[in-house]
Amino acid sequence: MKGKLPVKIPDIVIILMALGVTVFSGVTAFAGTSGIAQVVIQGPGRSWVFPLDAEETLRVRGVLGEDTVVRIHGGEVWAESSPCNNQICVGMGRINVNSWWGVACLPNKVFFMIEGTNDRRRPDATAW
Repeated sequence: MKGKLPVKIPDIVIILMALGVTVFSGVTAFAGTSGIAQVVIQGPGRSWVFPLDAEETLRVRGVLGEDTVVRIHGGEVWAESSPCNNQICVGMGRINVNSWWGVACLPNKVFFMIEGTNDRRRPDATAW
């Protein structure tokens, strides 16, 4: 029986474990969430989640001691105002798809982004 390698119990266990991890990874990656786009807003010590189709105006108290105003309206989200000097987060404009990295007010430590999508044809940020 030269040239033939015997399959041992540890070999079978390793193959089954690798197969299990592969199946689990595939199910986790493709099952995902319900596909509903959500806005995730993070401030110092707190976070909020709203559906993208919500109509909300949220005042997030940041480390500067004042509020960054985040607005969700018409399937878009943006920073309406912020206490920081440079106003870059306000100037970033509106985001409406999850392929954007998000908007951050770094001086006030407020960040928001869109997760999930109703459009399966578009890649999300994790695909890049």
